[in-house]
Amino acid sequence: MTPLMSTLFLFSVLIPTKLWYAPDQRIPIDVKADAPVTLVLTDFAGHKVDAKVDTKIDSPKQADLTQMYPGLPIGTYLLSAVPQSGAEANAFVGTPLVVEVRSDKRPGMPPGPIVTHIEPLRYAVMDTDQGPMTMAFYYDVAPNTVSNFLNLADEGYFDGIAFHRIIPGFVLQAGDPLSLDQARAGTGGPGYTINAEFSNRPHVRGALSMARQGDPEERGGNAPRYEWANSASSQFFVCLDYERTKALDGKYTVFGQVIDGEKTMT
Repeated sequence: MTPLMSTLFLFSVLIPTKLWYAPDQRIPIDVKADAPVTLVLTDFAGHKVDAKVDTKIDSPKQADLTQMYPGLPIGTYLLSAVPQSGAEANAFVGTPLVVEVRSDKRPGMPPGPIVTHIEPLRYAVMDTDQGPMTMAFYYDVAPNTVSNFLNLADEGYFDGIAFHRIIPGFVLQAGDPLSLDQARAGTGGPGYTINAEFSNRPHVRGALSMARQGDPEERGGNAPRYEWANSASSQFFVCLDYERTKALDGKYTVFGQVIDGEKTMT
């Protein structure tokens, strides 16, 4: 299969004034809805965060996220504009915003938020000669991996690159610019590596995960050592059967899920 990748989002209703905010900065959000909306903040599990002030917006205006939700704990959230007509929180209009309150994870650094990153929620559609696959992403557990993947997609990196490794009942693997060179397929990348973001997300059917170099010591059931764990770059794989891919749990970075394209994976 040879893919053509595009990243998409719905029309903009919520527009941040910039993408990065220091802890002591206001976070103004321009709300440009055509009808009255209520701003709703949830975590990635769908649990609603209680606001400290009224979040109803009756006309286009600028809202202050720090006033509505002061002191947000470290974590990843979704800010949605929901019609005031009584619709559920998932019946939003426009594109939700991903709000990520980050800490400094370097050794010895003090706890607490260091910066807040805001961006529109995006998904990707990969068109292949076997059909399309629509992909959603786990901003909450793999933000750097998601950002790397979406940046490469936006820049056309994946266009025309073949799935160079197809193992029925196991995985479909792509992302190698050398994929059309049979002698070197599986060895290429963008010229850099990214750190692992292992989590408890399972490698179920349709899961997107990052390929990396295998550590010889893993064969004994050990966790990959630093050099091997942090060797991913652009190659990724789509899981096909959890009975075979569950052994990858906790050892590879799961960063998304195919939400449409069942026929393409078969």
